[in-house]
Order: sequence, then structure tokens, then C-alpha cells
Amino acid sequence: MSDVSSDNKFAKTLPNIKRDQLDTPALAKLAPSGDLSHPPRILMLYGSLRERSFSRLLTEEAARILAHFGAEVKIFDPTQLPMAGSVPETHPKVLELRALSLWSEAHVWCSPERHGAITAVMKNQIDWIPLEDAGVRPSQGRTLAVMQVCGGSQSFNVVNTLRLLGRWMRMFTIPNQSSVPMAYKEFDDDGRMKPSAYYDRMVDVMEELFKFTLLMRGRSDYLLDRYSERNERQAKALEKLVQKI
Repeated sequence: MSDVSSDNKFAKTLPNIKRDQLDTPALAKLAPSGDLSHPPRILMLYGSLRERSFSRLLTEEAARILAHFGAEVKIFDPTQLPMAGSVPETHPKVLELRALSLWSEAHVWCSPERHGAITAVMKNQIDWIPLEDAGVRPSQGRTLAVMQVCGGSQSFNVVNTLRLLGRWMRMFTIPNQSSVPMAYKEFDDDGRMKPSAYYDRMVDVMEELFKFTLLMRGRSDYLLDRYSERNERQAKALEKLVQKI
């Protein structure tokens, strides 16, 4: 088998490439940029409105780990967040959620499993975060960790769905994840998670999220700079120039 990377003849067979828009990736280009003096900013969303919400309790337990690592953590309270599309985007809870998304560098999403899927409360929060807003993509480039709580035996339906949503929102979902079965057994009367293999896995997930967030900070603009979008910007610029002539 020939080595494509070392054979220069392949570099000459790109007739459809716009070479002035083709960036050659290089390690030096991954040097972080911008102000990174602040602690990593992590937004946490949970998917239940119950008074004793196990998704909230798991989220709070994870927040303690992240705070210990040095992150600045904010947990969004989904109470009184209207259904997506039912009110103007100027609603105070919508503005709060979107401001937190813009502020964040990473997310943690944690939902109960209901009827084999994520809850409406969880999906509603994600639905209110736009893919694009005034030229800004509020979720693109953020790292993401996903977790779920189960009322019965362990399942991965929720974390799989959250991964799909994270990809759609152009987020970097870390490989590890947490699924806690029979969650009602895993928390004490004070709402603290009991020691267990599930607790240890949650710590693993937060540790991994923190590491990936440190790696991504100041680099996401370059990592997400795409050839197709550079082509599109160039075409629009040329179109405007022609219109002025």
C-alpha cells in the first residue's frame, strides 16, 4: 500500500480546491489566544422540576467536583422557562439562559429518562439555545459532558440522545458519560450522593470535562474554522463587491 501523505503527486490532484481558502493545519496554529486568566466557565442544565429532583442532585454533586477543580460553575434553574416558541425571545428566563450559554466555555447536561428518552424540561432548555444569533453561535466550540438518572435499571438512552443534540449544537462532547440507575437509592436524606461506583464515574466525567475544557480554551475559533465556510464568506464578499460596481 502506498503512503499517500508522502507522495507529492497527490498534492497536485486537487482541481476543485480553492487554494487561497485552504488552510494547512499546523501545531503552531493551536497556540491559545484571548484572555484565559479567568477560571473555566461551566454551565449546568438539569431536566426535572420535581422538588426532589435526582437529576438536579446529581448536577449539584458534579458542580461541587468542578468547583473543587477551580471552575466557575452556574446551574440554570428551568423553573418558569416557557415552552420554546410560546413567548418572545425577550422573556427574562430565555434571556438568562442565552446569556449563560454565551458566558460558558463548557456545559453539563443531566436528564432523567422518561418513556425511554430525555424529558421535555431538558429538551426545552436546549431548544431555547439558538444555533446562531446575530452572527454568534452560542454553543459552538463548547465542551459538553452528558449524564442521566434512571428510575429503574441502567439505561443509556438519554446520554445517547444528549450526544446527538450536542453534535447538532456543534459542541465537543467528551467520551466519558454517567448513567445512574435506581437513582432514588444513590442519595441520602440531605441530597448528597452516596459513595459508590456511580459516584466515582461521575467524578471521572467531571475530571475529563475539566481537562478537555482546558485544552479547548482559546483554540476553538481555529479548530472550528472551516474551508466550506471560508468559501462561503469569500463568495458573499465578492457578490457585495459586484453589486457596488
